[in-house]
Amino acid sequence: MKIRISLRYRVTLTFALLGMGVSLGLAGALYVLAVDMEERLTTETLSVELEDYIVRYKVDPKTPPPASTTMRTYVIAPGEKGAPAVLRDLDTGLHQVQLEGGSYYAEVQRYGELNFIVLYDDKQIRHRKYQFKIFLGIGVWVMTFLSAVLGFWLARRVILPVKELAASVANLQPEDCSRPLADDFLRDEVGILARKFDDYRQRLGAFIEREQTFTADVSHELRTPLAVIEGATEILLGDPGLGDTRRSRVERIARAAREMSELVTTLLLLAREDKGDVSKSGCAVAELLQQVLEGHQHLLRHKSVEVKLDIQAQTTLSVECTLLRVVLANLIRNAFYYTEQGQVSICLDEEGISIKDTGIGIPKKNIQRIFDRHYTGPAGSEGIGLSLVKRICRCCGWNIEIASHEGQGTIIRLLFLPTPTGSEFTTGELP
Repeated sequence: MKIRISLRYRVTLTFALLGMGVSLGLAGALYVLAVDMEERLTTETLSVELEDYIVRYKVDPKTPPPASTTMRTYVIAPGEKGAPAVLRDLDTGLHQVQLEGGSYYAEVQRYGELNFIVLYDDKQIRHRKYQFKIFLGIGVWVMTFLSAVLGFWLARRVILPVKELAASVANLQPEDCSRPLADDFLRDEVGILARKFDDYRQRLGAFIEREQTFTADVSHELRTPLAVIEGATEILLGDPGLGDTRRSRVERIARAAREMSELVTTLLLLAREDKGDVSKSGCAVAELLQQVLEGHQHLLRHKSVEVKLDIQAQTTLSVECTLLRVVLANLIRNAFYYTEQGQVSICLDEEGISIKDTGIGIPKKNIQRIFDRHYTGPAGSEGIGLSLVKRICRCCGWNIEIASHEGQGTIIRLLFLPTPTGSEFTTGELP
């Protein structure tokens, strides 16, 4: 799992790790050099002491050897049994030996058949090494802390222009292109980013202007002829001399004009950035549901299909009625159109609306795709208009559940209660 932290803390962590790495490297190098210098100094000191004693021993074999609380000297002849066993077989040079429970440096030189050995207690050296390790450890942690503090301060200075740019962008309106962002920033990387934002704002402003113009033109140029068609059909339907065949055709034109008018209104509502108009009015669901059913009865004229309507609650929604009408019209039209016989049961309760039909159902391979915008099912498959239904449900926070089995029918459940994560679309098969 990727751990996400802010850029400022990432820079701080990077500086802290860099400081720790550099200080550890320097501490290791200093420790190695210090130990090597300590050994060299010990070797030189013991060699000088031993050489001076050998010179005095040549003059007077009875001269006392150098001795102190940390140093002792041995002269070992071949085959001598009195000397410690660990010292008898040492070669010339510096050694580290364990003697009488202590640790010593042993410098060995040969004169004739005699071995001259001077021992130096390394207790003080080991103590100095320990103190040096403590000092280096403290230095590493201090360096790491200072690097983190420096990184935190530097990150703040580096990220401050980015935060200022983010604050400026957050206060922008899409259509406001009067003052360029790049004027407030230097010609550095942040300034380049600000200029890119300005270019994007110019393109976005032009797009919004085209969209607003198109929306206004659609609203006026489509609604005007639709109003003319609806008025003309209303006059024709009021003519008592109109025959049954022509009346049926005029009614069909009137239905198409009314559906087109509702569709235009719905698309205009969905196209607006401000969705406040979507929930500005109250809508009586039961009344609207009966109107939609009456308006689609013509689809069942030549079918043996029984429609059952069960209204268990008088629900009122704070939503534009046109949006709910389009959703119900699509769902009911699909149920009527693809049911040749049997029944269509519609139930309104406090949570939503259920539509159950005994139609041809939805193939299993298509049921996961019926909400896709560009999905086109084969002849005899459901799903017409469901992409628009999906958009409206997401806009209003509704949920849809669909279960179907090919050849047996479909159950659609429209839920008006939103989930915590927003609208959801669930598909499956009939049990």
